[in-house]
Amino acid sequence: MGGDIVPEGEKKRERRKVTAEGMKLRMADLCMRSEQCESDIRGKLIRSGLSSSSVEEIVAYLKKEMFIDEKRFARAFARDKVKFSGWGRMKIRLYLIGKRITSEVIADALEGIDMKEYEESLKKLAVSKSKDLNLRRREDNAKLYRRLVSRGFESGEVVRIIRNLRSGIID
Repeated sequence: MGGDIVPEGEKKRERRKVTAEGMKLRMADLCMRSEQCESDIRGKLIRSGLSSSSVEEIVAYLKKEMFIDEKRFARAFARDKVKFSGWGRMKIRLYLIGKRITSEVIADALEGIDMKEYEESLKKLAVSKSKDLNLRRREDNAKLYRRLVSRGFESGEVVRIIRNLRSGIID
């Protein structure tokens, strides 16, 4: 009697067998399209059901062939998060720690951030978040402070930018 009988109107799903070579090519293609970190690639390979030895071989290959480069990933990530998402150094640091990036690589990536872009990002965020606030009120200052710190900007930088907003140095 077999389990091959499929109710009318339903198609039997065929799952492709995942092979180490196929996953190696897929991960190389992914790494060519965007920067990836080792922990993300490793996670994808493990979830695909490959053996741990196959995962290690593929990761070693991708690193050897420079598809995966933690320094390059961290620098690109930090630069993009400042430029496009308005993140501060603290939030970037925490995210990279979560991706198991070493502290030396993180420090290098954070040093690579363009300070003019960083300042501009903080200023733009502060101006947009303060539009509905009255910065002469202590509560509104605190609200703006919390918003900016929650985006990962350093406390001292946030205090300085709020002072500049209040005094009219920044419009």
